[in-house]
Amino acid sequence: MAAASLPTSSPTIEQIWEWLGQVPDPEIPVISVVDLGIVRAVAWQDGQCVVTITPTYSGCPAMQVIAESIGEALRAHGIEQVRLVSQLSPAWTTDSMSEAGRAKLTGYGIAPPAQQVIDISGLGIKGGIRRGAQAPLTVVCPNCGASHTTLTSQFGSTPCKALYKCLDCLEPFDYFKCH
Repeated sequence: MAAASLPTSSPTIEQIWEWLGQVPDPEIPVISVVDLGIVRAVAWQDGQCVVTITPTYSGCPAMQVIAESIGEALRAHGIEQVRLVSQLSPAWTTDSMSEAGRAKLTGYGIAPPAQQVIDISGLGIKGGIRRGAQAPLTVVCPNCGASHTTLTSQFGSTPCKALYKCLDCLEPFDYFKCH
């Protein structure tokens, strides 16, 4: 493998974002860490490329691998001084995902979040706010596009996913939980 040539000047922030957009999530390799919304900011500070990342949830086991992958990707493009900053607030939510990322999840066979994190549709009105009940979530099957699906298990292949089954094509599939 040929070594990457060193840039004659610092790459632009836009170029770095493009490179980071090619770094796959280790748990769902079809989606990049940028499309997932983990990368929050990129800046040059004192000759260092500073990348701010936010974990998808507290204690996410993939964050170390993500951090290493980001550093490797930038060093492969000639950026030797990389500093990663972990930012916990504001917390990551599935609202941080790009539309392109949601489409990639569907193409990969994972249903993307069916609602926004801040969604009051389940509150209902009946003489005020309906208590205790929440409208059933409509999750579209990524295999056949049907909305006739059912929750099989709150726990899927990773902590951020639930297991659903399509009642039309009968295929099971992961659903990326809204959080």
